[in-house]
Amino acid sequence: MSVTSVRALPELRGRGEGTPGLRPGREAMPELRERRRELHSRIVEGRSEAVDRQHELGKRTARERLGLLLDEGSFTEIEMYRRHRHAHGLKANGTRPHTDGVVAGSGTIEGRRVFVYAQDFAIFGGSLGEAHAAKIHKTMDLALSTGCPLIGLNDGGGARIQEGVVALDGYGGIFRRNVAASGVIPQISVVLGPCAGGAAYSPALCDFTFMVTGTAQMYLTGPDVVAAVTGEQVTHEELGGADVHGERSGVATFVYDDEESCLADVRYLISMLPANNLDPPPGAPSRGATADERPRLAEIVPHEPNKPYDMRWVVAELVDDGEFLELHENWARNVICALARIDGDVVGIVGNQPTVLAGALDSAASQKAARFVRFCDAFGISLVTLVDVPGFLPGTDQEYGGIIRHGAKLMYAYCEATVPRIQVIVRKAYGGAYIVMDSRSIGADLSLAWPTNEIAVMGAEAAVNVIFRKELATTSDSDRLRSELVCEYVDKLVHPYYAAELGLVDDVIDPVHTRSAIASGLAMLRGKRKAPPHRKHGNVPL
Repeated sequence: MSVTSVRALPELRGRGEGTPGLRPGREAMPELRERRRELHSRIVEGRSEAVDRQHELGKRTARERLGLLLDEGSFTEIEMYRRHRHAHGLKANGTRPHTDGVVAGSGTIEGRRVFVYAQDFAIFGGSLGEAHAAKIHKTMDLALSTGCPLIGLNDGGGARIQEGVVALDGYGGIFRRNVAASGVIPQISVVLGPCAGGAAYSPALCDFTFMVTGTAQMYLTGPDVVAAVTGEQVTHEELGGADVHGERSGVATFVYDDEESCLADVRYLISMLPANNLDPPPGAPSRGATADERPRLAEIVPHEPNKPYDMRWVVAELVDDGEFLELHENWARNVICALARIDGDVVGIVGNQPTVLAGALDSAASQKAARFVRFCDAFGISLVTLVDVPGFLPGTDQEYGGIIRHGAKLMYAYCEATVPRIQVIVRKAYGGAYIVMDSRSIGADLSLAWPTNEIAVMGAEAAVNVIFRKELATTSDSDRLRSELVCEYVDKLVHPYYAAELGLVDDVIDPVHTRSAIASGLAMLRGKRKAPPHRKHGNVPL
């Protein structure tokens, strides 16, 4: 096979600087340079009045945010020249700015590739039209086809009214892609301004939603519509502010006081997530955890079953450097969900929180934990479940609110999970809540128990009151008899060795060895492979 050089092509011989054959292309270069200079001045540097307005609102511009989020110099922009083509009130006025209100492209975070789009509130209030949506669609398609995380920086007024139904069609395309990417690539929404109407659905479909207090709002119908329809007077912040979604609705996974700390934690989150569902989570060097002892664990948890303590102290003792990223910190606080590392491996931690509702499971906690378990399973993140649960929260409010259905979500999530799963029964595990918190019966690979814990249908005293109701009612010294029966019940049925004898607990361990036992268990289970059944999909009890 011969190689042809430029010299061998007679039609190109003699063509050099200034020759007629190259003039059209070379004459176009000054125009290209001038266009790029104007675009850089107008778009990249930004119009000073628009930038000033953003800063006055306590907000950064779209490009400033990308500068904080991505590694310096790593951003590659796509479709900078894109403009809308609609004449309904926009083109007629000559307002056809480049980018159409969204900056899109790709960059790196600590050297790892991500795709990102950032809505530009300075252009049409960040509202979404046909061209705007098409840029987001392309970014999402590229993220999915290359297997990279997707990050959306949301700061817009919703659908662009002047473009009518094509704006709504653009949102539909975003939602469809959100669903197609779910469980395939991590999806992160960062709400840094208004996110109204249909715009709010994309963050709800993503895996994680970040919000900034004071500047971010998210709602389907704004305060004016609420007032007109219901007569209720409410502010933007009261209706859909970051604190509302962080504490009451559970829509916001993380809430921050400023954009800088918010975007810094987006970078931290990315450092613990795999690029896609086929890649393993990013590992870190081993910390020698398999031989690590933590004496403080024996001091944190009281022996008395009803005495509260903060489960986060236990988590801090178990994970590398005591560092973990807690999700939904202020919503459904009776259960803890966190990402961390144990011996360098990324793990998802679920734990009951005895300081809130005594750690009992309710509807909100069940939903919170179920979604987290499903995320971890989708992306190959091992699960560690710390159990100290007195049961499901009783009461008509819970029953009428569907606690059975919501509790079943958590049950379903654990039963479906195929990643390595380790259960640690820290103190007590009663009734159906014991089963739901990743017991051996629903598929935990390894169940560990502390020697002081109680595993039973219910607490010993409540059990005695039910079993020996007649005897206690007829005796003259019911208190003495009840005390004797409680001791007998505990000695025979409640201690962890009873569960271990039945194979429902793999080992009863000294609390100080918990970190090493979990690390050893994770190492043992690292090669676990379990194929799901062949079906289109299950029917989650939504």
